[in-house]
Amino acid sequence: MSGIEGVKLTDYELQLMALFEKLTRVPAKDCIVDDESDRIIFVVGKGLAPFAVGKNGSKIQLLKRVFRKDVEIIEYGKSIEEAMRNSLYPAEVVDVKVKGEGDRKTVYVRVPENHMGMAIGRGGKNIKRAKLVARRYFGVSDVKLIPA
Repeated sequence: MSGIEGVKLTDYELQLMALFEKLTRVPAKDCIVDDESDRIIFVVGKGLAPFAVGKNGSKIQLLKRVFRKDVEIIEYGKSIEEAMRNSLYPAEVVDVKVKGEGDRKTVYVRVPENHMGMAIGRGGKNIKRAKLVARRYFGVSDVKLIPA
């Protein structure tokens, strides 16, 4: 397991990552437990998401049964731009701008108007995922979507 520099993992998160790797044969870089949305978000290396998802989502279904929670898989992004693209996938991201300093940074993500619903997600779950990722890796206080 190769974690992400600067991110502290709990024993519970490490256990989830070990089980994820055992079931999918894909190493997890990080694990974000989102109790509010009753889901676990696993972060995998670039290009590994399709292997972790499995054919027709078979591995996702297995993980959902084992963890008894929704399971989402995103690819790791080194830059804020890449992380936002990966977090909001499959919505198209046109542009990413960061404004502010310190712990008051806000990320503005431009998305084509016909992709806004996809970027927000049912009940706002996709934009919330982007906010969790931005806060955890880049110390961003908020993520806002702007129609392109």
